[in-house]
Parts: sequence; C-alpha cells; structure tokens
Amino acid sequence: MRRAAPHGGSAPGAPLPPLLPSLPPPPPLGKMMKFRFRRQGHDPQREKIKQDLFAFNKTVEHGFPNQPSSLAFDPKLCIMAIGTKSGAVKIYGAPGVEFTGLHKETATVTQMHFLPGQGRLLSLLDDNTLHLWEIYLKDGYSHLEETRSFVLPGRPGSPPSITRVTVISLQSAGDVAYLGTEGGGVYALELPTLALLEDRTLYQDEVMQRVPEDYRCGKALGPVESLQEHPRDPTKILIGYSRGLMVLWDKSTRSASHLFLGNQQLESLAWERSGQTIVSSHSDGGYAIWSVASGSAKTLQPATSTIPYGPFPCKAINKIVWQSCDSGGHFIIFSGGMPRASYGDRHCVTILQGQALVTLDFTSRVIDFFTVYDTEVEAESDNPAALVVLVEEELVAIDLRTPGWPTIPAPYLAPLHSSAITCSYHISNVPLKLWERIISAGEHQSPRLSTANWPINGGRSLAQEPTQRGLLLTGHEDGTVRFWDASGVSLKPLYKLGTASIFQTDCDHSDSLNQSCEEEWPPFRKVGCFDPYSDDPRLGIQKIALCKYTAKMVVAGTAGQVLVMELSDEKSEHVVSVAVVDLLQDREGFTWKGHDRLPPKNGALPFAPGFQPSLLVQCMPPAALTAVTLHSEWNLVAFGTSHGFGLYDYHRRNPVLARCTLHPNDSLAMEGPLSRVKSLKKSLRQSFRRIRKSRVSGKKRVNTSSPSSKVHEANAQLAEQPGPHEVEMTPVQRRIEPRSADDSLSGVVRCLYFADTFLRDAAHHGPTMWAGTNSGSVFAYALEVPSQEKFAERSAEAVLGKEIQLMHRAPVVSIAVLDGRGNPLPEPYEVSRDLAKAPDMQGSHSVLIASEEQFKVFTLPKVSAKTKFKLTAHEGCRVRKVGLVSFASAACEDYAENGLACLTNLGDIHIFTVPGLRPQVHYDCVRKEDISGIASCVFTKHGQGFYLISPSEFERFSLSTRNITEPLCILDTSRSHDATCLGNSFALTPKLNQANGTHVVRSSDPNRSLSSIERSPEEHQASFSPTPVDSPNNSIDTPLDMTGDITAEEVKDYLTPSEETERNRRNINEDEARSPGILIK
Repeated sequence: MRRAAPHGGSAPGAPLPPLLPSLPPPPPLGKMMKFRFRRQGHDPQREKIKQDLFAFNKTVEHGFPNQPSSLAFDPKLCIMAIGTKSGAVKIYGAPGVEFTGLHKETATVTQMHFLPGQGRLLSLLDDNTLHLWEIYLKDGYSHLEETRSFVLPGRPGSPPSITRVTVISLQSAGDVAYLGTEGGGVYALELPTLALLEDRTLYQDEVMQRVPEDYRCGKALGPVESLQEHPRDPTKILIGYSRGLMVLWDKSTRSASHLFLGNQQLESLAWERSGQTIVSSHSDGGYAIWSVASGSAKTLQPATSTIPYGPFPCKAINKIVWQSCDSGGHFIIFSGGMPRASYGDRHCVTILQGQALVTLDFTSRVIDFFTVYDTEVEAESDNPAALVVLVEEELVAIDLRTPGWPTIPAPYLAPLHSSAITCSYHISNVPLKLWERIISAGEHQSPRLSTANWPINGGRSLAQEPTQRGLLLTGHEDGTVRFWDASGVSLKPLYKLGTASIFQTDCDHSDSLNQSCEEEWPPFRKVGCFDPYSDDPRLGIQKIALCKYTAKMVVAGTAGQVLVMELSDEKSEHVVSVAVVDLLQDREGFTWKGHDRLPPKNGALPFAPGFQPSLLVQCMPPAALTAVTLHSEWNLVAFGTSHGFGLYDYHRRNPVLARCTLHPNDSLAMEGPLSRVKSLKKSLRQSFRRIRKSRVSGKKRVNTSSPSSKVHEANAQLAEQPGPHEVEMTPVQRRIEPRSADDSLSGVVRCLYFADTFLRDAAHHGPTMWAGTNSGSVFAYALEVPSQEKFAERSAEAVLGKEIQLMHRAPVVSIAVLDGRGNPLPEPYEVSRDLAKAPDMQGSHSVLIASEEQFKVFTLPKVSAKTKFKLTAHEGCRVRKVGLVSFASAACEDYAENGLACLTNLGDIHIFTVPGLRPQVHYDCVRKEDISGIASCVFTKHGQGFYLISPSEFERFSLSTRNITEPLCILDTSRSHDATCLGNSFALTPKLNQANGTHVVRSSDPNRSLSSIERSPEEHQASFSPTPVDSPNNSIDTPLDMTGDITAEEVKDYLTPSEETERNRRNINEDEARSPGILIK
C-alpha cells in the first residue's frame, strides 16, 4: 500500500526552497516561522486517536452479481453459490450469511458443484481449470478460501479440446467427482485432493464396444452432455452423449448395465427418485421418459415422448428436472422449449404438474435453476418446496407448495438495476414510526407474494443487530424511487414509489401485457421485476430529499419536474397542484432547444398508501434538476438546474424566488441532455478556442530565458529529489489555470443549502439559503420566514444578502455552515425534538465552502477567509463528492470527532478535521477509471458509504473504526473444522476479494494516514451534531469535469451599509496579503 504524501509544512532542519533572485528578502520570520514549522515528527497520542477513529474497509457487496454465469445448491447445508463472468464466487445462506471469493484468473465460472454437507465447492472456469473452495472456521467466524486447483491433462497426440470438461457429477459420498469431456471420455477425480484416478477413466472407445453395430453407423457418440448418479445405487452412473445415447454404467464391474438408444440430440438428463425412470430433454424442444425396469439390457424407444410447445419447430430444452410428490402428480420442470417462430426470443422456465402448466416468462436469459426438496434418505418422494431460477439480471424463487405457485420475496440479491439507477440518497437514524409506515406501504404493493419462508437458510449470522435504522433511496430512469433497508448486511427492498402515473406518458401499456388471457398458449406468467426499458427518458429521477421527521419528500426529475410528496397511510384520490417557475426570468437571447416538459394529467388522480404527491413545481426551461433541498420546518423547497435556482413555499403554494445564473455565452445550457440539435460548429469552435488559449498560456510559461523560470525549474528538480524519510517537505503546489467566465455550463447550480445563521450582522441570526454554481459563484439569501402560527397568513420572502465569486471560478461542490463551536448545524426538528444538541449561537459562525479544488472556511457575517486546504494544488486531484461525518471512537464510548470526507476524481478518499481542515488519513477506494462508480458514491452520517461497482451492485465501505457493517457468520459442516484450509495455511482475510476484481486488505495501516498534526484541546471536544451529505438541508451532487481555485475574488454584501462593505473587502484583501502559516497558504 502506498503511503499518502504529507500535506503542508516541513520538519525542523528541512532545507527551505530557494527564493526567487529577483524578489527582495522576506520579512522577519519570527513567530511566523515558529507557527509554520510547529509540526515536529509524529505525535503518538494523536496517531492512537486516529487509529481509534479512522479505518478503511470494503465490507459487503449489496445487490445482484454482475453477469452471473453459473449456479449451485447444497441441499444439506441449504446454501447457494453464484459464479460470474469475472471469476467471482458468491455464496449465500440465511440473511446475513454471505461469502465472496475471486479466482486469480479473470475467467468465466462455467460450472459449480457443492460437495454436499462439507462446505466445499468445486468450480470450473472456461479456461478448463478446476478449483476447490473451502469454508473454514477461524477466530469464531467462517471464511471462504480457494485451496486447490487442477487441470485435466491432455491425451498424447490429441487436440486440447478432447479433454475440455463439459459436465461434472459429484458422487453422493462426496469423495469422487466424475468429469465428462468433449472427446466423450469420463474421468474420475478424488476429492478433496483433486487427484486424478486414472484406473477409473472411461474412454468412449470402451463404451462403443457395447453399442450394437447398427447404432454405431461409423459415427462418434459426441461430447458427454450429462452425468447422473443412480439415486438408489451409487455404483452406477448414467452417461448421456450428445448424439442421443444414454448408458447406465456399472463402475464396479466396468460394464454397461443398460443402453438407451436415443436418436435425438441430447441436452439434459434427470432421474426420478426411485431410480426406475429417466427423463431426457432434446434439441428439438421435446422430452422423453424412459423406463429402467424392463428386463432387456437395451431400450430402443422411450415410454413416452412429447414436444410440449409443438407441433411447430421449437428451441432446445436446456435442462429438465423430475420431482415426485406424496400427494401424487409429479413435477416436470424445464427451461427453454419455446416455439422458434413466435416465441423464440422469450426466456422461459416451465412448471408442469398433471394438467397444470405455467410458463414463467423472464425478461433476461435463464442461466440455471434448482429445486429445494426433501433430502432425507428415508423419504419416498422429493416433495419440492421451491423453485429457484437464476437469470442474467435477477434471482426468482417460486413457492411450489402454495396453489398458484406465487413468488417468494427475496431478502437479498435484489436487482437494484431493475431500471437503471440515476441517483442515490442515504438517511441515517430513521425514526421507528416512519420506518413502520414505509414497510406498511410496501406490503400493500405486493399482496400476491408468497408468505413462505426464504428457502435458502443455511448458516447463522453472528453480526450484532443494527443499532440504528438506515434507508438507502435509489432514483431510477423509469421515474421510480426505491426504498431499501440498508441497516445490515442484506439490502432488503421495502417500498417502491412511482411518479409516471402523474404525467401523460406511454407507460400504461405495460400493465396490459401482464394480464394474459386464459386462452393464451403458452400460458405465460410474467415473473421478476427487471425491466430496463423506460418509455420516456424525461421521467428519470435526478435528485431526492427526504425529511425523516415530517415524512415529507422532494423528488426531482430530468424534465424540470419537482414533486413535493407526503407519506399517507391511506389511499386517496386528489388533484395535484401545478406551479410553473420561470428560471430565465424573461432574459432575452436564450431559446430552449431541448426536450419538452412532461404534461401532467388533469383532474383527481388515485394514489395508493405511501408517498403521495401534493404539488408539482415545473421549472422552465424543463432542464434536468441538478440540486434540490428541503426545509420542512420552514415549508420551503429549493431547486436548481443549469439555468438557475428557485425557492418555493409549498405550504402557501407561493413562489418565493427565482434567479437566473446563466452567463451571456451559456448557449450550451439551452440545448439540454436529450437535444439532437446541438451545434457541431459551435462545439468545434469552442474546442479550438481552448486549444489556442492553452497554447498561448503555454508559450508564456515556457520562457526559459527569464530568471524566474530557471528558479521554477530548480525548485521542481529539488522537489523531485527523494529526501530522508524523517524530513517533511512543503508540498509543491501545482499551478491552477483560472477558467474564463464564458465557459459552457457555468450557470449549473451544483448545491443548495438552508441554515439558521448570521448573514445580516453579528447580532441577529435568521433563516438563510445558499446556492453554489459551476462558475464558482455563491449566493446567500436572507429569508423572512413567518412563525408557525402565521404560516397561513403570509408567505416567506427572500432578500439577496451576499454574493461571493471564487477567484478561479471553481465549481462549488458543497456549502455548510458551522456554529460557534465549529460543529455543523443540526437538521430541521432535531433540536426541537431533543434529538440533537442546540447549535452554539453565541460564538461567531463560519461557512465551509468546498469547491472541486479547495476547501475553505469563511467567517460570518463578514465572509473573511479563516482556513483553507488546497487539495488540487497538493494532490493533483479534483473533488467529486464530500460529506460531513461524525466519527465515533472505538476506544472511548463518549468521544467523537467531526470530519469532512472527500472522494476525488482519482478514486481516493481524504478525511479532514472540521473546522481546522487538517488532513487526517487518505485511502484508495475506487479505481480512477471507474467514472460511474465515483459519480454514484454517497457518504452516510456515521462514516460509511456506498458506490456502484456495476449497474446492479453497490459496494459498501466503512471509514470508521467503530461503525462497520460486514457479514460475520458461521456455517456448520459435516467435516471437522480446521483452523487452516486444506493443505494450505492462510492468513485471516475476511473480505479480501471483490467481485469487480478489486483486492482490498482488511486492515487499517497507520502508515496510510497523513503526517501527524497537533491539535488544540478545544478541537478534542466531543459535542457534535453534524449535518451530513444525506441531510435534507444539503444537496451536493452532479459529477462535472471542472477545475478551479477557491480564493474569494469578490464578495458583494447587499445587507450592510457601503462603508462596512468596503471595510469587509479591505479585511479580505489584507487576509490574503498576510501569510498566517499553513492553515491559509
């Protein structure tokens, strides 16, 4: 692991950087030198505190595995395994029981088979290698490790494909695996040593000698398609060849007990439990039933043969299973077999029992399926309880014991991407009442689901019950918002909110597809929830804000729609109020060329229990929302687009404010993300202008004759020289080129924020609203909010208080106000409901502004610079996501610190103190190439986070030593538990391998932290009430590729007299001219 570069300052005795020869000697250093170089070595006490506060772990992957390729089930341990195309192996049992492994080779897992009851798994990759995985016990928990691998040796003089494994069959005793190959040979492998038992090898030539002459016809039997052990006689194995021949082979006598001379290309074989009947499936879409009890050693014809979806040509039945029942009427379950011409593109699994037949219709390709049945040897019937089907995009379980065969809701493996995820939002410490109401609303949505328990319930979770309830909300392309229980290891779906029904779209036709008429053949039943197609891209959800105390919610979309919603426990029918807010404010010269707004439906609309819209605020032009925030105590919602921002009083249904942020040259903002009329000529012209500018500025910089440039070169060479480890060099700052004001999309509103703070003067505090834009502008408004008693009488008002322009026009990513103690302000209603400590209103407040380049704290109300940290200048990276986090100590129950967590465009996470902005630790989290992963990251209030590692999976990580959510479980196997894996000794690595190929060591290396930094005793106080990124007070998102600086160039104060304004400007200029040490410069 690479050590993070230290930030700022040098150790005593470190050589000072050479001064420019043209500059006068510096002023006397005195106290400034003492202040600047006060950091002397490491502070062991501070390092210990940091270890108790900060630790980085990737803990669990939520959602559905990306690109699954194989499935396995252990009926004895009741656990399931899924393999993927990236070489990942994921094992699931009861909720909370999860194991993840990753093959060293990035190859597709084509087959997996459990050694029943042993906690061992055999996997086959598409490079023809076999791997043995083992779940073993160490330190009280079970872990998964790969223990052995094996490659089947080729036959001399034969091509490698001859020994390519096509099928694997594990014997019931669990000591031998039989491998069928493309060359028709069958090989025996000893388990668990993976040693080849050459004396048991069966070549196709030996089988051909038992086949009648007229059946051979000079043709080979083809690859081995199926190997099935006799259910009552372990000495016999059924071998099925591609050409259609099936041989019941007696392993003890090495002879063929029975030949089944099929002539149709074979796809799959299955035994009936008594061992008297075989069912075979074929490439023509048919299946045949063969009797084994006949006296003859050869069977020429099956007892029955049928093509269930004939008579027209059908696709192959890939897999078939026969299950018997005590009640009579066996099950036949198979995948495929659809009529080629009419339904060849359908992905189906058919359940057939007597006269009952259902065709389960999935929206993605069927990978594999299995049944959960009675495994007791004494049982005469299988009595299947459930059918579990793995398709490319989801896992579906069907209850086979309930009439109608309903779906069993899954407690994990939910397809997060049932419609593409467009945004995410996390809420910590959800009140119990709101939690129960959301669950109740979700239960009303799915009355037809089975009440049966989840059938895959092996193992035991040893993780402690979550101490608080966490909600993860995901916005989707089809206009839905899904609520997930993110409290523990399993991400469980709670409730789904749809917004499409409010608008006039073409979405309604999908409902008619689900209602199949009784006469339809095949009798399709739509199952699963994966539906990636959105009828209207304008429905896509861009931003979400939720107040957990009042159950009010704001959902903002792609076509300028802002929906204000409230949770209701009863269904209702009402009219949704519509208000239009013009963000252009009649500015001339701008014409919107993008998509139209979504027309709302007229009249009263029916709404089910759950979140119901009461108000639609339509922004014009109808551009995608880029920021939204809600203050339910003041009844205000603020929203921003690429054109400007607005403020709306949803109680009085009254617009409070609309402000256009467009620059005169911001023509690109008028074209919209879905526009097809973007001017290519204009884009090329702008590109050439940028190139020309960079060349001109480059030429200016490359003037090697000037003495200053030679000194710069010398400084650069000096900086590149490796110094002694104990010497801390002042970091070389990169030069940041300021961006011109006419850059496209400069008016995009990046963040909005409400705060009760000091804006007019230092004596009176009140409601304020802050907005930050892509061009480095910050607007602060003083709000006149009526008291609770007068809400009905008068509406809120807004007056522009301050306007700040950052010098390099860096995009503003986040704004947060800190109270007199330096703590973030609490959320609405937190203080009044005694859920948070009241903010300090006696000391002076400050505002923390984070841009893509720097973090800076300004005093309020004067807006003079107080502290800053130049992240881009020091690290060469740009800020993408930030969150204010409360880090609780693992050593001391009552100690906690506020921190600023920051994710950069390089995928690194940095943590800084608040308000001191001192760097603490820095970790590699996301691959820098994974742009969508970085853009999707969301931090939680207590030091965890989520980001997408694939369209269907969230990676969960923890930055806190104390607050970790990870699978801690135990699996009781039939073998003795060893401290180490088979034949190998492994170090304990509970969560090393990630399915996306990222290997993360679970440890908190103190060397990863930045240089040790002294802190004043005041900063160790443990009274904290942070407002995180998930607060409704904050909206900080939109990954746009911009750079800049955050030095205040201009502050306009609209509330103070002109003399005080001039004095403030003078103070700022003086602050910038001074050199108060590492905290500022």
